[in-house]
Amino acid sequence: MLLRLPTSVSEARQCLVEGAVPVGGATLVWATWQRDGFPDQAMSLRQVPEANVLGPQELGAAVVLHRIDERVPQVLRLAAAQVGTGAVRRAATVGGNLVGSALRCLLPAALVLDARATVLGTDGVHETDLAEVVAKGPLLLALRWPAPVASAYRKLPGDPGGPPPLVVASALHAEDEGRLRLRIAVRDGYDVISASVLCGTDVLDTLDALRATALRDAPAEAWRIAGDQVAGLLGRPGGR
Repeated sequence: MLLRLPTSVSEARQCLVEGAVPVGGATLVWATWQRDGFPDQAMSLRQVPEANVLGPQELGAAVVLHRIDERVPQVLRLAAAQVGTGAVRRAATVGGNLVGSALRCLLPAALVLDARATVLGTDGVHETDLAEVVAKGPLLLALRWPAPVASAYRKLPGDPGGPPPLVVASALHAEDEGRLRLRIAVRDGYDVISASVLCGTDVLDTLDALRATALRDAPAEAWRIAGDQVAGLLGRPGGR
């Protein structure tokens, strides 16, 4: 297998045109390749600058998870810090987790940040939403999002070999005229459900508004965690 290491977006596009298979840390595909055979050529984005950005409002797809630190919002940093083992986080990439993994551990955090994705295809670069990333699995270059006011993340302990543990992520965003919008996402099993509501400073009213969204059927434990997170984000103790 030939591993190609383009140094620009245009070179990466040419690699795709020539049939190179995108690969990040290979943590998800190596065993499959060993079983089914290796592709003739693979491509890593680790030398493409656009895929290695790391800042308060952007994160490149080639960034390995253990590099994600206080430069990004808390919700995304905590999500990355709880993926797999230390060895996995030193190899796994943002793009591999969001596009190649069935768990998509970073997805709830990216959703509540209202992130947009920059993706690369044989026809060039375009921006899209996370729904397309999940549905079509394109080659992700980077994520970008508006800076949140505050954010929170909770992942319950899981049993080895058991179902994916429950995840609740939330973020508060400032809108025009001093309004606040709460975005919240729940991973229940392999499904991720998200919703957003305009909110004031009342925790109970905000939770009632959320109960009228797609989150209405979320597990009771998710609602308990959501109550704590909403209270914390709005600066009020307790929840419902």
